[in-house]
This record gives sequence, C-alpha cells and structure tokens, in this order.
Amino acid sequence: METTRVLFCRLFLVLYLLQMVTPSSEQFMVKGIKGPILAPFGGEVELSCQLSPPQSAQHMEIRWFRNRYTQPIYLYKAGKDLYGETTSRYVERTELLKDAIGEGKVTLKIFNVSVDDDGQYHCFFRDGDFSEEDVTEVKVTATSSDIQIFVHPPNTKGLIMECHSGGWFPQPQMDWRDSRGDILLPTSKSHSQDGDKLFNMKMTLLLRDAHSGNVACYLRNPLTGQEERTSIVLADELFSQKKIWIIIIITLATVLISSILFFSFVLSPKSKVCCSWNSPLLVGSVIIISSVIVDVILSVYLYQHQRVPDSDPLFALDAIWAEDMIVALWVLMVFITMLISLIYFKMRGGNCGQMVMAEGDSHRDARPNLGPEAIELADPID
Repeated sequence: METTRVLFCRLFLVLYLLQMVTPSSEQFMVKGIKGPILAPFGGEVELSCQLSPPQSAQHMEIRWFRNRYTQPIYLYKAGKDLYGETTSRYVERTELLKDAIGEGKVTLKIFNVSVDDDGQYHCFFRDGDFSEEDVTEVKVTATSSDIQIFVHPPNTKGLIMECHSGGWFPQPQMDWRDSRGDILLPTSKSHSQDGDKLFNMKMTLLLRDAHSGNVACYLRNPLTGQEERTSIVLADELFSQKKIWIIIIITLATVLISSILFFSFVLSPKSKVCCSWNSPLLVGSVIIISSVIVDVILSVYLYQHQRVPDSDPLFALDAIWAEDMIVALWVLMVFITMLISLIYFKMRGGNCGQMVMAEGDSHRDARPNLGPEAIELADPID
C-alpha cells in the first residue's frame, strides 16, 4: 500500500514537471493594430503586431498572408526570411522590421501600395504546436486635384456643363454646388476605372435658366474626408441663346408678312370686282396666318420631342440638331409660302385684269346705237 502511494506521488511529480516544461495552449496572444489602416496609393504602409504577454519570437514562425495561409506575402521561419515562398505580387515590395522581435513585436512594411493591396492581412505566429493570429484591415486611398469643367455651346434647351476628374479611390462623392453652397441636382453621373483600378469620374449639369454667380464641382474621398473642388463663373451672355432664336424667327416671320402683303397689293389690281371676301388683304392674311401656325406647330414638336434623355452624352448634339431643323423649317416654309403667294397673286392679277377689260367692253356694247336721224334731232335749232 505504501509502495502504491510512493508511485502515485512520483507520477504526480512527473506530470507537474512536464506541465511546467511543456507550453500551454494559452501561452500567448497576438494583437494587431485595430484598423482600418489608411494606405496612400503609391506610398507605403506599416502593419504591426505584438505578442501578449511580450516574449521573444526569434525562434517562432511568423507568417503574413491575405486570404490563403499557403500563399504568404512574407514568411519568417527558424530565424530566416524565406523570400522564395513569397507570393509573386509582393516580391520585393515587402519588408519585415524585426528591431523589437525580442519583445514579440514585428512590423510588415509594404512599398508602392496599389489598389489590389486593399483588404485584410493576417499576422500569424507559430511556436511548436501552438499558433495564434490576428487580422488587420487596410484601406487604400487616392485623391486628385486634377478637376476640369467643360462648357458646351449653349442651345435653346439650356447650358450643359461637364466635370471630369481621375485618380480617385475608393469612388468619391461628387456634387455640383452654387455660389451659396447649395447642391444642384446633376443630370447624370458616371465612372470608369483605369489600368490601376483608380476611378475616373464624370458628372453633367443642365442649367435651363440663367444662373448668376459661380458653379463649382466638388469631389470628396469618403475615407479621408479630403475634398477637392474647382469652379467656373457663368456670364449672362451664355443664356441669351433663346433670345437669339426668337429674334431669328421674328425676322423670318416679318419677311414673310411683308412679302405677302407686297404681292397682294402690287400684283393684284385695285378693282371692285376683286373686293369683299375675295380681297387681296384678306387672302394674304389667311396665307400668313396659316403658314405661321404650321411653322409654330412643327417647331414646338421638334423642340419638345426629346429623342435622347438629358443624361445621354448625345443630348447636346440632339439639341443642336433640333435647332438647325427648326431654322431650316422656317426658312423653307417662308420660301415656299412666298413662292406660292407670288404665283397666286400674279395669276389673280391677270384674271382680275381680264375681268375688268371684259366689263368695260360689255359697257360699251350696251350703249344705244344712234342713227343719223337721232343725231340730226340732237343738233341745236338755230
């Protein structure tokens, strides 16, 4: 019985000593930087992680990886840097700073940051059969001060402006604002990405009415809050396009009215036969009114008939096409109306002249035929 107790005590002592020598499963923890960490595009970023409690990590395996454990972006093992196992995209772009590795702290430095470096990074430590890791998130940012505003030629539908800017990440917030800082609703927004996956932004604005002061294009990085803008001052002369077209149409209408009135009074003889409801003034007025009504209806249809939406890049071209068609329509209608009026009143003048001559001949034929006796009777008595 006593021998059993001795054996049991020895076994207990051995197990206790083994527990003191063998590392426990809670030997250390890994603490990384609580992100996200902002990394400037084209610059450098440092990711640090620390063992807790602090202890030397020179003999441990230290691995940094993104999504897959088997594809490290940096590997330190058995006191050596194993560059041959580094993922090709990070070759010669990473460095492990080991100045404080005796205290369990290492720092991964990434050079020439690209958009593809955006995401999560795992810091992994292994000591024998025990391992721990922590995750740090990196956010790549890029801003640009290159902002350009283009103003299209004004048309009757308004003034179209475009704002362009490239070299942003992530996709920035983009707004039009007036001189008071109020947001102007854009006609359209679009974006694309270049070979470096940076965002190129485009935004359009249609000002239908005169706008005093300046208009600014704002872009803001949602991560850093950095804001860039450029503005342009709009002159009132840019909004005089509608007045110009009104003047053109009034001029063409004046030419039409003057020419028809001229034809009606000059080419038609002033005769009583050609008066009343068939008078040249009344006929000319009907021709003028009919032509103007047709021109106005067709012009309004072309102006209101929007073949492409405001957000379409061809909207400005469509507006110019509509203006050209309206002017061509008015010129054509004026020419055709003048030609028809000329032919009509010329033929009318000829017919009226023949009617007047015929009426004169009929009056002469209706006079009594006086013979010699009647003439003698008409002589005075001496």
